[in-house]
Amino acid sequence: MKPDFSKGLLPAVIIDDTTNDVLMLGYMNEESYAKTLETKTTWFFSRSRNKLWNKGETSGHFQHVKEMYLDCDQDTLLVRVDQIGPACHTGSRTCFFTKVL
Repeated sequence: MKPDFSKGLLPAVIIDDTTNDVLMLGYMNEESYAKTLETKTTWFFSRSRNKLWNKGETSGHFQHVKEMYLDCDQDTLLVRVDQIGPACHTGSRTCFFTKVL
């Protein structure tokens, strides 16, 4: 099956393959999805910069893709990765460290 990009960007939930921690949420378009499959590292589309980016390209904190799953509606991706260093730009292991409830 192939993701349905007809409505634009797809959310990609990134999970640590070893710990099962949710590391981050990014958005993929068709091109970033194809580059992720090709390189086996995560690529996203930055809405704020309006361009593709490879996670780790400037920090060295790459995400090596182990497995990818598509949800039942083909509009959300789940990506299991081997995370090198912190996933968050703040230096935290995960982007989900602020407890709300």
